[in-house]
Amino acid sequence: MNIKQAKQQIQNAMTVYFAKDRFGRYKMPPEKQRPVFLMGPPGIGKTAVMEQVAQELDVGLVAYSMTHHTRQSALGLPYIVEKEYDGQAIQVSEYTMSEIIVSIYDYRKTSGKREGILFLDEINCVSETLTPAVLQFLQYKTFGRHRVPSGWIVVAAGNPPEYNHTAREFDIVTWDRLKRVDIEPDYGVWKEYACGWGVHGAITTYLDCKKEDFYSVQSTVDGKRFVTARGWSDLSDMICQYEEHGIPVDEDLIRQYLHNPEIAKNFAIYYDLYRKYRTDYQIGAILSGQEPESIRQRAREARFDERVSLLGLLLDAVSQSAGEVVEKEAVLEIVLDVLRQVRVSLMRPGAEPVEVLSGHIQRLEADAAVLESTSGNARLLNAVERLRTYTTLPAAQKGGKSAFNAWKEDFETRTDKVQSLSEKTGKELDCLFRFCETVFPGGQELMILMAELAIRPQTAKFIARYGCEAYDRVNQKMQFHQRGQKLLEEVKELHLEPLA
Repeated sequence: MNIKQAKQQIQNAMTVYFAKDRFGRYKMPPEKQRPVFLMGPPGIGKTAVMEQVAQELDVGLVAYSMTHHTRQSALGLPYIVEKEYDGQAIQVSEYTMSEIIVSIYDYRKTSGKREGILFLDEINCVSETLTPAVLQFLQYKTFGRHRVPSGWIVVAAGNPPEYNHTAREFDIVTWDRLKRVDIEPDYGVWKEYACGWGVHGAITTYLDCKKEDFYSVQSTVDGKRFVTARGWSDLSDMICQYEEHGIPVDEDLIRQYLHNPEIAKNFAIYYDLYRKYRTDYQIGAILSGQEPESIRQRAREARFDERVSLLGLLLDAVSQSAGEVVEKEAVLEIVLDVLRQVRVSLMRPGAEPVEVLSGHIQRLEADAAVLESTSGNARLLNAVERLRTYTTLPAAQKGGKSAFNAWKEDFETRTDKVQSLSEKTGKELDCLFRFCETVFPGGQELMILMAELAIRPQTAKFIARYGCEAYDRVNQKMQFHQRGQKLLEEVKELHLEPLA
């Protein structure tokens, strides 16, 4: 199965494992909760999926790579204690608590979350001395004499032996105590997740045309040649940073992430073309509806891969605008919620506006400190930054209604700015559709555009929130077309002879 299907399997299992009866007891006893074991190639996104599952279920996550552990860190260190047996004092060895188990208790203390997931990656690649302890842990959820705390579920992951020569095969007794989920690479599913965190457009448009280059592992006389989902993700992050700092992206950089010389060379050539298209096609002019006829003519005559690249550039620009609106609106919603609570608090006699607001700021900072989600964390910190400026406004020093009214006025001003930005983004979407319908009438490009707008979280959220007449019109037109095609196919299948 692909990583998306695997995620659903994990969520289903976690939902059942965390379920309680009316007395607060787990419906499925912990000893019956088989650890989930994710088996799949390296760099496929297993850790990222576990972060998403924990966030969506609102439980904690403690993750470890088992290849970094020794027997001592996993089991704890021995120490001597004295016990009495049959009236005789005997010195015996006991063990301190495992570093892994300790980390769960530390996490519960700092985050306040009593339930969570312990994720142990590369668990079938541990050292030979640690293997027996790991097998015992998977069967009984204990390291040494210390058990995983109640409310914490074990999920492990590993690589098949063909990808990692240090991987060990478990015996039937161990497998019979695990809930095994096998995962295979799938570009379409990876792209859905990648669009959420803003993968570089050059990568997605390249892989749209060369899906076979998404994941590749080859054995050659010179060793392993491989390209993984993790490699593309990390390369995307680095390309974005290089471009931001004005550093040229060359084949040498690309080879550091794509360990297949042919794929690295092909992508390096494509990246240079992508950069050239970004300059030649005047993306800003197209999205403002002011592109010259020469641009439209070039797009009409372009090869399909060049058209896909152009669509990628246009979609990246619109997604950035839509994402900015969505994020600013999300921050304003946090600020609005705080201002509502502050307003209620100020109704109490003697309440000081700045003091009340500062208390809410501290709460948001504490929430941001334990939030695993990068985007959610950024929203809280941006809201904190905005609220802190309120404490320094001249009106804030006056206190009372003057302070709150000044904050309310600033909030309304920023709301108006977001509204203006949303109108600008809406016009960009209209111009994008007008361009595609004019230049690529009846082609695959419109279908690609519709699919991309739906799969990208920024544009999907924007259209759901503000609407887009052109999107609705084209979507309805496509549905009618699909229904018509299906009807024609059904008529052909009837093979009716004409009546005499």
